[in-house]
Amino acid sequence: MAINNERINLFNGFTLDLARGCVLRDGEEVHLRPQSYEVLKYLVENQGHLISKDKLIEEVWKGRAVTDGSLGKCIEEVRDALGPDAPQYVRNVRGRGYIFDSGLEERGDETGSTRSEQIDVVRVVVEDEEETDGVETARAVLPPAIVVPRPRFEWRSGRNATALAAAGLLVVTLLLVIGYRFFISRQSNSASIKSIAVLPFQNESGNPEVEYLSDGLTESLINRMSQLPGVKVIARSSSFKYKGKEVDPQEVARSLGVEAIMTGRVLQRGENLLISAELVDARDGTQVWGEQYNRKASDLLLVQADISREIAETLRLRLTASERQQLAKRETVNPQAYEILLKGRFSRSKGGTENRKKAIEFFNQAIAADPAYAVAYADLAASYSSLVTASTLDPKEFMPKAESAAYKALELDESLAEAHLAMAGTKLIAWNWAHAERELKLAIDLNPNLASARAFYSFYLSLMGRHDEAITEVKHARELDPLSPAINAEVGNRLLLARQYDQAIEAAKNALELDQNRPGAHIQLGYIYAAKGQYADAIAAYQEGIKLGDHSPDTQIYLAAAYAKAGEGEQARVILKRLEARKEYFSPGALADLYVALGEREQAFASLERAYAEHDAQLQFLRVDPNLDPLRSDPRFQDLLRRVGLAQ
Repeated sequence: MAINNERINLFNGFTLDLARGCVLRDGEEVHLRPQSYEVLKYLVENQGHLISKDKLIEEVWKGRAVTDGSLGKCIEEVRDALGPDAPQYVRNVRGRGYIFDSGLEERGDETGSTRSEQIDVVRVVVEDEEETDGVETARAVLPPAIVVPRPRFEWRSGRNATALAAAGLLVVTLLLVIGYRFFISRQSNSASIKSIAVLPFQNESGNPEVEYLSDGLTESLINRMSQLPGVKVIARSSSFKYKGKEVDPQEVARSLGVEAIMTGRVLQRGENLLISAELVDARDGTQVWGEQYNRKASDLLLVQADISREIAETLRLRLTASERQQLAKRETVNPQAYEILLKGRFSRSKGGTENRKKAIEFFNQAIAADPAYAVAYADLAASYSSLVTASTLDPKEFMPKAESAAYKALELDESLAEAHLAMAGTKLIAWNWAHAERELKLAIDLNPNLASARAFYSFYLSLMGRHDEAITEVKHARELDPLSPAINAEVGNRLLLARQYDQAIEAAKNALELDQNRPGAHIQLGYIYAAKGQYADAIAAYQEGIKLGDHSPDTQIYLAAAYAKAGEGEQARVILKRLEARKEYFSPGALADLYVALGEREQAFASLERAYAEHDAQLQFLRVDPNLDPLRSDPRFQDLLRRVGLAQ
């Protein structure tokens, strides 16, 4: 084996390039993960010596706790990369460790004349040993004295040879059976994992300013791994309930209803990110997979693709060609744009109108940094639509921007579920119901684990009056995101629109238990109380939501309507007068609810007509809003339903 300061020639044209940190074959780089390269490098540097598994793990993983399975995976990748002859050189000694020796085949038999009478014991017993996914299927355990150099034995008795061969065959057979059963047991454990939660990666940099990196990596991994076929992946909002907490993986798994938990750490050192991740089978506490990466911050997208691919391989998922392509897809995104996108998502996750508006600024900056960034366009479109639906932004000004961004996202990447979801949002507000449903179904087909898509589809079904389907779909969304206050509140909303008020109140209270400080949960409960006629309870719930920070005009309208129905008309008119003096946009469709509560029927119809002219998002609720029931028998209301496309 030829060695110089920068390269070590291995065999069959393979070279270890120490300067570049890679393996070459005839000058062309051979793909190996960094950990697998380090395993090969250490074995080569200690060629001819048996290296124990513990020693190899200690030297390569630098003291980090990993299983033999991780080492076995690296050995398998090394052998795959080095071709069919690799097992002759990278050998496994059952229960002992590994050895690399490129010179074994070159050693001749010193006696020469007796060659035909010799049996190569090492080759028979050791060389055929293989490892699959870290599970050893060795045929025999050898004493260390006969590993290297390779001894030869001369048989003097045919009877002895026959007896020994028979005994050896029996031992081999027994060990094969035992090894096979062990292998199948280990294989079935990892292959049976059908549900995973990715917990927030810990930011170990000690700098809260880079929190968006660890959070962003986690969210992106959830999004990418949710594309794994046949595997339920818990959504972000439920996983992030455990952020910053010391948790027991098995306890978390029980709470989330999953079989495996992924955890990780991110440490930033200058321009580099040290990322470690592991997947634990929560049923028995064993590590299924673990890896660490030392990459430039600009390579964060590549790390996500690598982790997702390796998890798919570890779980032995049968992927179609298109699924493999989608999972392995490495976005050619400007690293600066990706970093800005993570900041936008981080801001959006904080909730509140101002944070969501700040997120829009970040998404626009990401697009400016990379005009071909489909994900940024999708997030931008969804953010515009969300604020329009909340009556925070004027639909006439901002819906064209949302629609343009959604179309651009699809133009850049039709396989992006979030792009179809964003387009569905714009079509719903545009009252293009059939197109909205098509986009929602496409989003779910592309990513069945996307809880937000299932929740949005359930919302659409409610608006169409398809309440049983809506409740089924939103409960599916809750399975994917069981600890999300927003998703649990959506369950209450679907029950409300189905006029199942008692069940709706129970669901809304469950959402409140998950987060008492979330204003929207209190507002939701108030709306249900009002629909059931419990106006005092509704007023108290609205006031609590306002106290916690919800100062939106819609909430003021709902509070005023509750006052009016409770017989406190003067309180309601004080709020109405304040709203009419506002210069900022607020929903004329929502205002119609207040006029109905005050008994001002003509004002209510005038407000609805203004909402129609302005294409107000609140008209989505025309068919199902309980507050509008007093108007339904009027022909003008039926005509409005027809014009909006919701006539029954």
